[in-house]
Amino acid sequence: MRPIGLILACTLAAFAGADNTFFLRNADVYPVTAPEMKGVNVLVQDGKIAEIGAKLVAPKGVRVIEAKGLRVYPGMIDSGTELGLSEVPAERVTVDTGEIGEFMPQLKALIAVNPDSEHFPVVRVNGITSVMTYPSSGGRGGGRGGGGAQQFIAGQAALIHTEGWTWEEMAIDRSAAMHLIFPTLGRTGGRGNFDSAMLEMIPGATGGTFTAAKRSYDQQVTKITEFFDKARQYQKERAVKGPGFKTDLKLEAMMPVLEGKTPLAVSAARASVIHDAIQFAEKQKVKIVILQPRDVLKAAPELKEKNIPVILGRVLALPDQEDSAYDESFTEPAAAFKAGVKFAFGTFNNEFVRNLPYQAATAVAFGLPPEEALKAVTINPAEIWGHGKEIGSVEKGKWADLMVTNGDPLEVQTQMKYLFIKGKEISLQNKQTKLWERYLSRQ
Repeated sequence: MRPIGLILACTLAAFAGADNTFFLRNADVYPVTAPEMKGVNVLVQDGKIAEIGAKLVAPKGVRVIEAKGLRVYPGMIDSGTELGLSEVPAERVTVDTGEIGEFMPQLKALIAVNPDSEHFPVVRVNGITSVMTYPSSGGRGGGRGGGGAQQFIAGQAALIHTEGWTWEEMAIDRSAAMHLIFPTLGRTGGRGNFDSAMLEMIPGATGGTFTAAKRSYDQQVTKITEFFDKARQYQKERAVKGPGFKTDLKLEAMMPVLEGKTPLAVSAARASVIHDAIQFAEKQKVKIVILQPRDVLKAAPELKEKNIPVILGRVLALPDQEDSAYDESFTEPAAAFKAGVKFAFGTFNNEFVRNLPYQAATAVAFGLPPEEALKAVTINPAEIWGHGKEIGSVEKGKWADLMVTNGDPLEVQTQMKYLFIKGKEISLQNKQTKLWERYLSRQ
C-alpha cells in the first residue's frame, strides 16, 4: 500500500500549475465560525480549502503567497442586489430586472445576468464575492412589473459569484429563492394618520380612505392565495398525470416552492404585513425569508418563534417616516440581534453594493457586536440561502472565496491585498481604478 503522504504529494503535484491552487503562509485567519488563528498557513487545492494549520508545509511546485501581517476572511455576501441585471437604471435597454405580468415564477434572473457588467469589478474590490440577484428587487412590497402593472411573483432569484466568464460559471444556486412581493396597505403619516398619498400606489384604492385601501389589500392577498391554490391543484394532477394533463411552465416553476425546496423571499416592510405574510406561509406550508423589514422590533417575537430569517435593507438610509427616529435604520440590526432573529444584510440597489461592509460597520457603531456584523455578511447569508456548507466561512472543504486584507474589512481604511473566488485570484482593477491611474499619470 502506498503511503498517504506520497499519494497526497502526487495529487498536489497534479494541481501545482493550476490557477486555483496556492499556499498562504503565516496569515492571521478569521474563520467567522471559529476563533481567529494567528500565524497559520492555508492550503487551497483545486479551488477549495484543503488544509489550515501552523505546521503545514507548502507542497513542491505550488504557488506560495507570503501573508505575514495580513488577515484572511471569507468573501462577503450581499443578499439583495440586481447585479448583472441592471447596468444604467436611467437607460431602459440596460435594465433586465422584470417582465410584465402579475405572476411570473418561471422567470430566472440567472439567465439574464451579464457577466461583463461594470458593477462586478467595483464590488469585488471591497471583498464581495457572492450576491443574491433578484428580479424586481428594488421595491418594499406592492411591486410593479413592466408597464406599471401590479406584480406579485417576480421570478426566481439566483445566488451567484461575482466573477465568471458566463452566467453558468457564476451560478452557485440557479433558483435560490422565489421572489414574492407582498401587497402593502400603505403607511401611517407623521402624526399617526393614514397617509392618503400612499393610496396612489395601491391599485383600486380610491377616495383616500383606509377602508378602500384595506379592501384593495385584501383583494390582492386573495389573488395570491388563489394562485397558490391553483398551483396546489396542478401539483396533484402532475403526480397522477392522467389523460389531458398539460405542463404549465408557470405552475411547474412553483413546484420547488410547494415542496419546501425553495424558499419564498417576501418583500414586506411593516409589522402588520410581515404578520400577514407569515400567516400566509403557514397556511401554504412554505418556507419564507423576509426582505427589507422596517418594523423588526415589532415583528421580532413572531419572527423568532417561527424561526424566520430576515434580510435587512441599507443601514445608511433615511428614516422611513417623518416621525421616525433619525437612527431607525442604524439601530435595526442591533434590535434584530437582541431579539434573536437571524439576519443578513442586503443593499437592494446596485449603486450601494460596494458599500456593504460599511453598512455593517455603521450597525456596529449603533450597538451590533462586531462579530455579528461580520457574520451578517458572510456565514449568515450562506446559511439562510442553504449554502452554508460551501461558502461563508474559512473552513476545510469549502470553496476558497477569500479576501486577504491588511486590517478589518469593515473599516474604510482597510486595503484589499488579494481576492480569491473558488481559489482563482481576482484582479482588483475596475473602471474607477483605471480612470484614477489614467488621470494620475496625465502630464
